[in-house]
Amino acid sequence: MTYLQAIILGLVQGLAEFLPISSSGHLALLQYFFGVEADSVLVFTVLLHVGTLISVFIIYWKDIVELIIELFRTLKDLFTGKGLRINSSPTRRLGFMIIVATIPTAIIGLLFEDFFESLYSSIISIAIGLLFTGLILLIAEKMGKSNKDVMEMKWRHAIFIGCMQGIAICPGVSRSGSTLFGGLIAGLEREFAVKFAFLISIPSILGSVVLEAPDAFAQGVDAAMLGPIIAGVVIAAISGILAIKAMIKVVAGKKLFGFTIYVWLVAIVVLGYSLIALV
Repeated sequence: MTYLQAIILGLVQGLAEFLPISSSGHLALLQYFFGVEADSVLVFTVLLHVGTLISVFIIYWKDIVELIIELFRTLKDLFTGKGLRINSSPTRRLGFMIIVATIPTAIIGLLFEDFFESLYSSIISIAIGLLFTGLILLIAEKMGKSNKDVMEMKWRHAIFIGCMQGIAICPGVSRSGSTLFGGLIAGLEREFAVKFAFLISIPSILGSVVLEAPDAFAQGVDAAMLGPIIAGVVIAAISGILAIKAMIKVVAGKKLFGFTIYVWLVAIVVLGYSLIALV
C-alpha cells in the first residue's frame, strides 16, 4: 500500500464514518478497485477506526468527561444504597441510554457476524446497502418537528436506534445515517439526535477495534507500512473532525437530500460496473 492509497483510505474513512454515506462500503469499494486485499491491511483498518474515535473524543470531549464523572457518581450512589437514580440528571440518563442502545448493536453484531462478513465479498451487496442508506436518509429528510431531549427519550427509542446501528454493520449501510434516522423517527431534537448518534458510535467502534485487533496484530506489521499507516490514521482523525462539524450543520438545516443522491449514484455506478463485468 502506497502513501497515496493510505491517505485516500484515511480521508474516506474519516469523512464517510460520520457523513451518512457508509465508510465500510466506501473502503471496501476502494480496496476492491485498488486491488488491496482486505486481509493484508487488517492493522491499517483497525487503526483507521482508532483515528475516527479520536475525532469523536475531540468534538465531544466535554460530554465524555461529564459522562465519566457521572459514572463514578452512579457507582457511589449504588454502593451507598441510593440506587441507580437514572433520572437524577440529564447526563446520567444519557449514559444509560447509550448503554441501552449499545446492547442490541452488540447482539446483532455477534449473532450475524459471519453473515455480515460474507457480504463484503460482493460489491453488489455494497450497492444494495447504499440504496438502503439513500432511502432512510430520504425519509429522515422528510421528518417533521422533533423536539425530545434526553429526559423525554424512552428506552424503546434507545433500543430502536441501537438496532439501526446493528443493521449498519452491513457494508454500504451508513452507521451515522442509520442511527440518525432512528433518532429522528423517535422524535429526538435534531442536534441531540446527531450527538446521540456519534456518542453511541464510541462503544461500537471501540468494540470493533477490540475484536479485530488480536487477529490483525497477530499477522505483524511490515516496517515499510508504518509511514502510510500513520499518515492514514492522522488524515482519518482530521477529516473525521471536519465531517462531524459538517454533519451537525447539515442535519440542523435539513439538508440530507444531497447525500441521498450521492449514495444512489454510487450504487448505480457499482451495479452498472457489476453488470458489465458479468458480460
